[in-house]
Amino acid sequence: MKADWLGMTAGFITTAAIIPQLVRTWRTKHATDISIWQPLLLLFGLTLWLAYGIVLDDLPLIAANSFSLLCYLILIGMKVYYDRRR
Repeated sequence: MKADWLGMTAGFITTAAIIPQLVRTWRTKHATDISIWQPLLLLFGLTLWLAYGIVLDDLPLIAANSFSLLCYLILIGMKVYYDRRR
C-alpha cells in the first residue's frame, strides 16, 4: 500500500514537470525553441511505460503515464500548429 503512494507521488511530480512548458507555449503561441524529437521520443517511452503498467495492473504507472501522454500529445500538437503558422 505504501508503495502505491510512493508511486503516485513520484508520478505526480514527474508528470507535473511538463505543465510549465505547456502553459508557456500556450501563452506565447511560440514553440520554435522546442525540439520536436524530445517530446516524440518521450511519447514513445511513455507509451511503453503505460503498456508496462497495464500489464502489471499498476494504477500509479497507468495514471501517471496516461496523463503524461496526454500532456505531451498537446505539446506536440502546439509545436506543429505554432511552427506552421510562422
